[in-house]
Amino acid sequence: MNHGRRRGPGQNNEKAKDFKKSMKTLINYCKPYFIPVLVAVILAMISSILSIIGPDKLKEITNLITEGLFNGINMTKIKQISLILLIMYIVSAIFGYLQQFIMAVVTNKFSKQLRKEISEKINNMPLKYFDKNSYGDILSRVTNDVDTLSMTLNQSLGTLVSAITLLIGSVFMMFITNGIMALTAILSSLIGFAFMIFVISKSQKYFDRLQDEIGELNGHIEEMYSGHNIVRVYNGITEAEEVFDNVNDKIFDDVRKGQFLSGLMHPFMGFIGNFGYVCVCVVGALLTMNNIIDFGVIVAFMLYIRLFTQPLSQIAQSLSSLQSCAAASERVFEFLDEEEMSSEDGIKESLNKNNVKGEIVFEHVKFGYDKDKTIIKDFNVKVNPGDKIAIVGPTGAGKTTMVNLLMKFYDIVDGDIKIDGVSTKNLTRKNIHDLFIMVLQDTWVFEGTIKENIKYNKSNITDEEIEKVCKIVGLHHYIKSLSKGYNTILSDNETLSSGQKQLLTIARGMVKDAPFLILDEATSSVDTRTEELVQKAMDKLTEGRTSFIIAHRLSTIKNADLILMMQEGNIVEQGSHEELLKLNGKYAELYNSQFEKMEEA
Repeated sequence: MNHGRRRGPGQNNEKAKDFKKSMKTLINYCKPYFIPVLVAVILAMISSILSIIGPDKLKEITNLITEGLFNGINMTKIKQISLILLIMYIVSAIFGYLQQFIMAVVTNKFSKQLRKEISEKINNMPLKYFDKNSYGDILSRVTNDVDTLSMTLNQSLGTLVSAITLLIGSVFMMFITNGIMALTAILSSLIGFAFMIFVISKSQKYFDRLQDEIGELNGHIEEMYSGHNIVRVYNGITEAEEVFDNVNDKIFDDVRKGQFLSGLMHPFMGFIGNFGYVCVCVVGALLTMNNIIDFGVIVAFMLYIRLFTQPLSQIAQSLSSLQSCAAASERVFEFLDEEEMSSEDGIKESLNKNNVKGEIVFEHVKFGYDKDKTIIKDFNVKVNPGDKIAIVGPTGAGKTTMVNLLMKFYDIVDGDIKIDGVSTKNLTRKNIHDLFIMVLQDTWVFEGTIKENIKYNKSNITDEEIEKVCKIVGLHHYIKSLSKGYNTILSDNETLSSGQKQLLTIARGMVKDAPFLILDEATSSVDTRTEELVQKAMDKLTEGRTSFIIAHRLSTIKNADLILMMQEGNIVEQGSHEELLKLNGKYAELYNSQFEKMEEA
């Protein structure tokens, strides 16, 4: 992972295009909510318009009071105008609340839909994406970026509409009331517009970088936390802290600069508003002295200045929030636009696991993770029903890759893989996965009861069946010794040892009861004594199943029907354990390197 990533000058145009694309995509995602958003916009506009009319009514009251000082105040007229004004402000407040409520509902539904699509997207992503991207960065897109989108749309969209309506409406009312005073108010605020545009143009790059760096930091934390023991054993804490501090400093720097520039807008717009008050008072006094306007016009303009400058501050704040929204949406939609696994809509064939014989044939299989580098060059083998096939070889020989191709985690470049004569190209991934049990080196348990972990995704499994398989694998006695037995909750405290977790995954496989089995380094992470227990459990699991066993410890595959010795993506030797020893080739060399000293002893 490149923790020192920065955008170069040559990427500016590309990022500008991505920004526009992201905003267009965001608008398209909002189309299903067009009607409620339109209603919210109309309510916001009406609320703002009613607020704009208010100063005109206050002008009338002020003029009535001024005239009444000499001829008697018309209280009836003042009461009528005051009642109208009160009703207007109440209706404005109600419409403003309804607008905010509608936008809150819309943005909540929008973020829910977005999370759902991201979840579905994750399930359709090829493994190569997760090989190249850290889990922390992916999680940051699902959580932080979606939350940023949701909060910004909720808080900024309605405010932006209200502010723009107030701005336009107040300008309109000011010119209707008095043109000279209107020009005075607008000219005194033009400097605010120029400053706001300058700040936005300078601060956007910091918000863009911030979202990327938060994802980068999450990725680093996830890596360091998941491998915490390794980090400590290799005294890598200092290096990990240096990387953390480096990324954290970048985030601090971008937040400081971005917030500094954005933070200038609010106080500066406050200054512009106060400056406008002074200009209106001075010009208004001169016009009043020359009998060009009434005193009520000055009062109205004092309110209009507030209605004019207030939306400027709100627009500035909303645009500042929309900068974060744009950066977050860019990352979210970039993820949603990632290439998915090939479509399987046209696949009609399927295999029923209860009727599968168990034959698998690899025909001239070729594959490479990159187009320019072929790992599996020409893999050919026929596996008979019920056979136990062991795949051995040095690291990087392509053992796990072959299993990934068989499970259709990756699509082969050339050749074919057939199950009972049916090409895997004509079977869906779900159908293939139903045919296989997988027990991997990295055991996976989730927070839940032992029973739930064993019957994972299988609703028709009884408690008796669960106990039966646990007795077979040798886990039942230990589980019964726990206070809650099979209802004991597995959490981060890790109630089970690594060997017991491995036995649990074997029990999970037995419960699934599929015709094919894949054991990928299933005993490599346990001690020798535990290995015997796991080996016995695996022997029970392989009974009656066509099995593929990947192992570094060759003692676990002596009784295999066929051993495939792989090197650089090809099968260099194949046969039984005894046959391969007689060849005195690569397998014999690998076997002797492990057991020569033991046999001499």
